[in-house]
Parts: sequence; structure tokens; C-alpha cells
Amino acid sequence: MRHRKRDANALPDMRFRAFAALNMAMTMSQNDVQVQQKEEEGEEDEQSMSRSDSGEDSLDGLMKHRCPLTPSLSPRKRTTSQSKTEPPLLRTNKRTIYTAGRPPWYNVTGTTFKEAFVIGLCGGSASGKTTVANKIIEALDVPWVVLLSMDSFYKVLSKEEQELAARNEYNFDHPDAFDFELLVTVLRKLKKGKSIKVPVYDFTTHNRRKEWKTVYGANVVIFEGILAFANKELLKLLDMKVFVDTDSDIRLVRRLKRDITVRGRDIAGVIKQYNKFVKPAFEQYIEPTVQVADIVVPRGGENFVALDLIVQHVHSQLEKLHLSFVPQTCRDANGGKRSALASAHQGQPLPKTLSVMESTPQVRGMHTIIRNKETSRDEFIFYSKRLMRLLIEHALSFLPLKPVSVETPQGTVYEGKRLSGKRITGVSILRAGETMEQALMAVCKDIRLGKILIQTNHDTGEPELHYLRLPKDISEDYVILMDSTVSTGAAALMAVRVLLDHDVQEDKIFLLSLLMAEMGVHSVAYAFPRVRIITTAVDKNVNDEFHIIPGIGNFGDRYFGTDAPSDWYESDDGMDY
Repeated sequence: MRHRKRDANALPDMRFRAFAALNMAMTMSQNDVQVQQKEEEGEEDEQSMSRSDSGEDSLDGLMKHRCPLTPSLSPRKRTTSQSKTEPPLLRTNKRTIYTAGRPPWYNVTGTTFKEAFVIGLCGGSASGKTTVANKIIEALDVPWVVLLSMDSFYKVLSKEEQELAARNEYNFDHPDAFDFELLVTVLRKLKKGKSIKVPVYDFTTHNRRKEWKTVYGANVVIFEGILAFANKELLKLLDMKVFVDTDSDIRLVRRLKRDITVRGRDIAGVIKQYNKFVKPAFEQYIEPTVQVADIVVPRGGENFVALDLIVQHVHSQLEKLHLSFVPQTCRDANGGKRSALASAHQGQPLPKTLSVMESTPQVRGMHTIIRNKETSRDEFIFYSKRLMRLLIEHALSFLPLKPVSVETPQGTVYEGKRLSGKRITGVSILRAGETMEQALMAVCKDIRLGKILIQTNHDTGEPELHYLRLPKDISEDYVILMDSTVSTGAAALMAVRVLLDHDVQEDKIFLLSLLMAEMGVHSVAYAFPRVRIITTAVDKNVNDEFHIIPGIGNFGDRYFGTDAPSDWYESDDGMDY
């Protein structure tokens, strides 16, 4: 659909047309004018507004704000760019969707095999792109959906450009206003399932805030912006392109309502900016891109027929792109990936990256106590903690050290060693891996901690990522990944993959566990040959239920004194099924 071309109008005429459009819009039904938008300066912050019959939604309500008819340099309200990127909870206007957790996005070799399906939403300022995006997300009802907004990628303005912006003289709707290089880099990594950092743009200072938002990969990525189709490299990353086509008068009404009531601007300034920048930019850069769109959605979020078609198409494409974590023949009632891992690497020698603590009489004596089913919970906890402390001390000996000279109180020089790196971070695989945190904190002062929760899917038997909390800048650290037991290694594989996707170097990851099965050791070493694997003991066998033999039992239940829920996966209950 092509919009009508209009001649440039004088400011008074534009003001008259704006008032007329406002009055027209305020008499429409609520369903005809529902605005839920996230637009740039044109598209600056995410706001949700639904029309009502109250006085504040009328033209008189707007005028109560005493907006002068001459340009004003009054300070703008603080607004920042927003991108909805907080799985696994998705809140909609009707319900809250709790996602089923993220299934594996890699194969048994540790390499990724799934790319996210990326939907691009383009349209004029205040066309309702975010409304369309939210309704697509709600209708899709699939886990791990990320909504990425182009308004996060405005360039940082110079002092001169900031002064122009304060006078409504800076063109935020021009392609040069966006950092397309950063945008393409971020979207490309997100499509590959990697973690990314999204800038948070402050439209008051026209600068990026210091804290960037960390976003993890997703099954579906919805990318929206006024110039979403304006870059060739960007178009290559879009699997589906949707153009939201809304009448220009409606879009003008929405801009007026948003900028006046939310951002404290004056009518004349809004109309001036619209007439000078927004409208010409739409006609020159945005409207022509409708030609590359796969689907055009008239009337935005209220076009339920078009939305249904989009959702049906996305579902069909996701089914085509879906790859099982392991072949169907490897699946059973108890877990597909675990069956595949159990049959792999049999009879192979243990890898060189494995380090097993020396089985001294003391270590063997403690293993005897914690493996004994008659051991009381109090003794089980006490001797488990002793083993954990010894394991942590043993693991630290593999960290690279550099020579350093220090002066002693006697005034002499001592040639010593110091960590050759920035810092150490501990990451526990919940829940049983969390029991090792105390020993780590007792040995490493002021260490940072992260957590990963992995559970099993009853239908597929595959591990799923449900919760993730990692410290900032973890990519620069040596990471001690803690798990109480490792049987098949499925949870450990996912945890290592998560760290790699956060740019942690593989050779800086140390996987620590009190007890491992040979197959788990082989699985991790085969997929990630540079990860250091450290344990107090390795048992040879795993039974048909994926329990380590002779094993230690359910570590989580024995430590916490609980009965394990049937859906806890591997290290979550300490058995590593």
C-alpha cells in the first residue's frame, strides 16, 4: 500500500490539520485507536497508550498541559530506549506466559545448529509496530522470544548535535542517525544464539548509558524500527519482513499525544519536527521499503486477519527449521540426549584434560562415608564439604601464575607467584552445584558468583535452560563451573555452551565435580576439548536410569534432606541422570 503524497504545508495549516486529526481520532472507538508503541525520536521510548473517553484523551485534555504555540526549550522528560528481552516470563494484556525453558541449541560436538527466526517490522513513526510485535509474541506462544528495538541504536550526539536536538532541529529519522554497524553485529550474534549486549540510549542526554543490557539468544527475534529495511546487511538477517501501514493522520495524532502528554513538548515543536523531518523521511526512506516486505499489515495491531497469517507462517517456518537435539531413534521415555551420550565414546581412554585428585587414604575414607547409604545427613554434609574444599584447592593449582617479587617485613625480597589473569568467577549449576559455593568462597576472597538452572523436558527428555544469572564482564574471567555429580554430562554440556555464548574462552573454563562417570567425562571432553575437567573420583558405569554406578545416590536429596522432584535434571538434584 502506498501513502498519498502531500505538498509541504505551512506551520499554521499543519496545526489546523493536526487539530482536525485529533478531533477525528478522539471520536473513534477504542478498537480503532489503540496505541501501543515504541518509536524513535520518532521512535524514542516504549509507551503503551489506549484511548479512553476521559477528558485527558480529548483535545481539551491535551491543551490543559498549556503547551505554547511557539517553540520551547523546556527540559524533556527522561526517556530511554527499551528492548523487551527478559525470558522466561512473558506478560501480555491477558495472561502471563511461563516459557518451557530453552532447549539445546547445539549438538553433541558442542557446536550450534539452530539459528533464531528473525522477524523484521518496519513502518512509519507511531504506526504501531510494537503493538503488532506484542500481539505476534502473544499469539505465537513460544518460549524464548526477544523483542529488539532499533531505538537502542541511535548514535551518540556531539555537543553541536545535542544543541540542534534541543531546538527540534536534529533529524532522528535519517539513516545517518543510527549506528547500523553495531546493529548488524548485534543482530547477527543474536540470530546465532549468542549472548549480546544492547546499548541503552538516553534521549535526554543523547548518549548511551554506561550500563548495557545483556540479552541471551532466542528461538524467535522480533526486530522493529522505522528504518528496519533500510540497510542491505540488515535485510540479509531477516527471515520475514513485515511492513506496518497506518494512515498518516493517525500516526500524527499518536505522535502529538505521546510527545505532548508523555514527553512534555509543545504542539508547535512537535508539528515543526514532523513537517521538517518525520514526514519527508517517511516518504524518502521508509515508504519505499514496503517493496521488500513479505507482508503488509494495514491498520497495524487491529488487523487480526493479517496477524493470524503472520503467526501461521512463523509456526510453519519454525517447524521446518526445528532440528531434534538427537535423532529420534536415540530418544526414549527417559531422555533423548542422555541415551545418545550413553552410547558414545565407549571404550575410549580418559582424556588428558581430566584431572582426578590423588586417592589418598584420607580422600578414600571420605568417599567411603558419603557413599554409604547408612551415613547420616549431618555426616554426609560434613565430609562432602571437606571433599569440596580439597577439590577447590586442587583446581586452583591449574590456574596460570606469573612470577612476582614482594618485600617482606624484614626488608628482604621474596620471589613468589600471582594469578596471571584478571579474576576468577564461580558458576554453580543449580541446585546441587550450589553446595560447592561455600568452599569456593572460603578459598577465594571476594569471588563473584553466577548460577544456571537446567531442567529436563518430559516430552523430549532433553535438558532445558530455565534460569541464568552471570556476573558482568565474565568473558574476561577464569570460570570455575561447579556441579556435584556428572553422569552423562548433558547439563554440563549446556552450561559450558552458555559460558561460551557469553564469550568466555574455552580454555578458561574449569568443570569441577565431586564424582563423575566416564561417559560424562568423555562427552564434555569430546565437545569441548579445551575445558579442564577436575574431580575427586571417576566411576566407570552408568545404569539404564543414567545413575552413576557405584555412585553416591541423589546428592541433592541427601545434602538438603529433600525428595527430588521428578523433573529436576542432572545436577539439579545431584544425580546427573
